[in-house]
Amino acid sequence: MKIIRKYKIAIGLIVGFLLTSCTATQYTKMEDGFILDFKQNSSKEAKKIRIQVLGEELIHVSATSELMFPKDSSLIIVPEIPTVPFTIDEVADTIVLTTSKLKVLVSKENGGVKFKDTDGNLILAEKAGGGKTFTPIEVDGTSGFTTRQIFDSPKDEAFYGLGQHQADEFNYKGKSEELYQYNTKVSVPFIVSNKNYGLLWDSYSLSRFGDSRPYEQLNAIFKLYDKNGEEGSLTGTYTSSDKDVQTLVRKEPTIFFEDIKSIKNLPQGFPLKNAEIFYEGDIEANETGVYKFILYYAGYMKVYMNNELIVPERWRTAWNPNSFKYTLNLEAGKRVPLRIEWKPDGGTSYCGLRVRKPQPSDEKNNQVWWSEMDKKMDYYFMHGNSMDEVIKGYRTLTGKSQIMPKWAMGYWQSRERYNTQDEILGVLKEFRERKIPIDNIVLDWNHWEEDQWGSHEFDKKRFPDPKGMVDSIHAMNGKMMISIWPKFYQNTEHFKEFDEKGWMYQQAIKDSIRDWVGPGYIGSFYDPYSTGARKLFWEQIYEHYYPLNIDAWWMDASEPNVRDCTDMDYRKSLQGPTALGSSTEFFNTYALMNAEAIYNGQREVETNKRVFLLTRSGFAGSQRYSTATWSGDIGTRWEDMKAQISAGLNFAVSGIPYWTMDIGGFCVEDRYVTAQLNFDNTGNENVDYKEWRELNTRWNQFGAFAPLYRAHGQFPFREPWEIAPKGHPAYASILYYTNLRYRLMPYIYTMAGKTYFDDYTIMRPLIMDFSKDKKVENIGDQFMFGPSIMVCPVYEYEERNRSVYFPEGANWYNFYTGAEIKGGQKLNVDAPYDRIPLYVREGSIIPIGPDIEYTDEKLADTIVLYVYKGQNGSFTLYEDEGVNYNYEKGNFSNIPITYNNNENTLTIGQRTGEFKGMLKNRKFVIKTVSKENPNAFNYKAEGQTVAYNGELITIQLN
Repeated sequence: MKIIRKYKIAIGLIVGFLLTSCTATQYTKMEDGFILDFKQNSSKEAKKIRIQVLGEELIHVSATSELMFPKDSSLIIVPEIPTVPFTIDEVADTIVLTTSKLKVLVSKENGGVKFKDTDGNLILAEKAGGGKTFTPIEVDGTSGFTTRQIFDSPKDEAFYGLGQHQADEFNYKGKSEELYQYNTKVSVPFIVSNKNYGLLWDSYSLSRFGDSRPYEQLNAIFKLYDKNGEEGSLTGTYTSSDKDVQTLVRKEPTIFFEDIKSIKNLPQGFPLKNAEIFYEGDIEANETGVYKFILYYAGYMKVYMNNELIVPERWRTAWNPNSFKYTLNLEAGKRVPLRIEWKPDGGTSYCGLRVRKPQPSDEKNNQVWWSEMDKKMDYYFMHGNSMDEVIKGYRTLTGKSQIMPKWAMGYWQSRERYNTQDEILGVLKEFRERKIPIDNIVLDWNHWEEDQWGSHEFDKKRFPDPKGMVDSIHAMNGKMMISIWPKFYQNTEHFKEFDEKGWMYQQAIKDSIRDWVGPGYIGSFYDPYSTGARKLFWEQIYEHYYPLNIDAWWMDASEPNVRDCTDMDYRKSLQGPTALGSSTEFFNTYALMNAEAIYNGQREVETNKRVFLLTRSGFAGSQRYSTATWSGDIGTRWEDMKAQISAGLNFAVSGIPYWTMDIGGFCVEDRYVTAQLNFDNTGNENVDYKEWRELNTRWNQFGAFAPLYRAHGQFPFREPWEIAPKGHPAYASILYYTNLRYRLMPYIYTMAGKTYFDDYTIMRPLIMDFSKDKKVENIGDQFMFGPSIMVCPVYEYEERNRSVYFPEGANWYNFYTGAEIKGGQKLNVDAPYDRIPLYVREGSIIPIGPDIEYTDEKLADTIVLYVYKGQNGSFTLYEDEGVNYNYEKGNFSNIPITYNNNENTLTIGQRTGEFKGMLKNRKFVIKTVSKENPNAFNYKAEGQTVAYNGELITIQLN
């Protein structure tokens, strides 16, 4: 797979050369588009605009403020795009490029670009004047530009995508997001609009969407008053439950203790452990308008403004803080009380509150892109009749999503961590003895000797027979994924191999940074921007891990996270310079390059075994490397669970279909740990343990309908029997949804096939399938799991009902009862402890497979087809060998199934295609659900039974 795409633009391709009569603008035709040259009024303006046609509805726009475009290259645009016919015309002061489906209009006066459909309807327009700004920047002796692009955005527009973030925001219209990689934060510079277009911003540096400005300190925006009314600062009061620690009061001009550098501004010598801290006083704005705040917190935090609770209590572990955003309308000259209540998490903790003043009119509510360092400005526009078509355009540019191995669609069990060989084997054995379905068990970090991170060798005392361990997992019909990091201790041979070639980042070594293991060890991360380094990384893995027949690779800390909680400038120092240039320029693409190393490496040595990568970070194009992403080390709170719904949906719209999370959350509140320990000692289910069990129950109910179903976290353990004993409703519910996941395997694996063949998205915000219903544009807590099942997670403690919106355009059936619900209404529905609200869209056909404990236990020789009447429906059952790449060669089958609502017939069409091991004969049991016959979902459904041998058959339904 090519990493850098080079456009073929040469003087020999010039077809014509024209000068306008009224300006100094000239344009040059090319084989794939044209270039416009401008006389600049300012060095910050564009001097050249280039339009390239990559498809009927795919356009590449480039701009530079220099005399020549730099050599074209991209880390994310990989395929060679076929030539597409187009025409170029001059209409007054505009150059009009026309394809069969699109018009691109560029002003000869200022280079402003507009996109219209062939009927002349405006789709997207750059801000009047072009909206482009170039500001020179130089880093590490390399010159570039800080770029900004503004597009007009109508009031009724909505934006989705940008990767996965934790502020629980869904529709980004009128909002903003800083795009960088960090634990729990995965930035993908791609948005999809409800206007059925997408925009891919081709920049790898720190970027911003929606607002080009950084957040500022409180004292830079407001007049501050302490709690006594004295101007200049807030009041900080530091108290402790330790009787030997005296209360401390001091002035606080800022609330900024967000990293290992700024945390030193906290009172030196005052212990944060057992502390309670209050920041209070008044703020006064000098401008009326909307102010946008960002709260940074570790430990427990609340925020009151104007004597109202603006931010209810939030928590995050000390070493992995989180951000939360909120807005407030403020009046110029009016003092507003502010109070922050903070209980730090242990001896080290972080907090901060920063703000943006009202946004300038040229950016407000528009589509804004800003990047710290680029060689030029690049973006890609794609259009279609639906969001699916837009995402198809994105994958045309950045690469197909591979079909994951079928076993990956099953249940995964993990914990931080299985400490011994006996432990991991014992857990899998217990799954099998309890007949709980599972496919994959995971070995997390630190399976090596304590001081040998990066050696890829097992600690022989704890893992005496690694090959035997993996063989035993396979003998129990399981798969194993292992944690590999791009991190190497300085004393390992692997570090030395990289270092002698100049492929290790040096800043952490120079600064003698010690990690958190044992006494702390010095190491650093390798540089995957070097082709040789990527090959060496794979060679080391191949030599040490691959002979064990491990099934999948867990690529942790791939942001890269060289050190937790550092300021942005130091983070750049720790992860560069790269082989391609400054880490400022290549700040966000580490995970992409790292994934390429493993994907290409494995496909070269074993061409027909599906690669599976799980990575904590990602970027545009990650999907082409058979990569899934999980949401990082999130917290174990209800608000964290809720945030994963919108995070997962926006990640899905970002074009990368495989996403998962730590079910139950990774970082655990002390109260849950204490509750577990006390329960072990007493057997009593105290209030905290009761909540822990319900949290995990609700999270599993949601997680069963994520693209990948995976439990992981710190103690308490996440195996079902560790959460609750057999007979407890938590245990029963988790098993119900695990079994349901496996019974839905024909449906789920068909969606996996569609991600490759149809560029499909598995986890779907309602806006994807009900775009005509304006009410779904801001619904980020319900989603479609494939074409048929609407999932409505419950994310509040002791809630036994929730509000559900049923989109227009279809009626719906209650999954559990079969009762019909009219579309286009909001209802408060039941949500008992053991069940998540699930609904099926009328016209759906859902295939239900056999009772299995792992995905390849048996072939689906009998499939129950649930047919939900009310509209015509269709479903094409996809099957292949499940573990290899023969599908790329055409070795797969499709069985089309259609329902005719007027004729009340179901047609199972002729099977197309074949593959080794294909089941040629099977039975279909047809179960119908209708308003008149509201049949509940039942594994043992009885209905019309038909034998199928691959030939078309039509059934008149009862």
